Amino acid sequence: METTVLKLAAELCGADEGELLLGALCDAAETSWERRLKSPGDGECCVEALRCAAAFTAAADYLYRGAGTESFTVGDVTVKRLTGQAALTMADALRQSAERLMSPYAEPEDFCFRGVSG
Repeated sequence: METTVLKLAAELCGADEGELLLGALCDAAETSWERRLKSPGDGECCVEALRCAAAFTAAADYLYRGAGTESFTVGDVTVKRLTGQAALTMADALRQSAERLMSPYAEPEDFCFRGVSG
């Protein structure tokens, strides 16, 4: 059974796999990580790390979206989500994990080299 980015992300953030937003976030995260690979074609050697990193990134984006919703009640059933700050903390941790997983394969996103004239 192949583990997909969407399945991993849904598990991480407690969303339904059929959620359109989560699917779009997974596609965008996977594309973003593929573009950051140090060498074209490296995706084959790090496919599992790439899937996990994309799932972590998509789940983090999804958690940021829902950070304001703490809970809701319908009849006798109450559903509690992560509180705003807890969701943001978890999202940050997922992003750091994704960066750590892909560090051997991808260019750092926050690095910029500039020449100095003189």
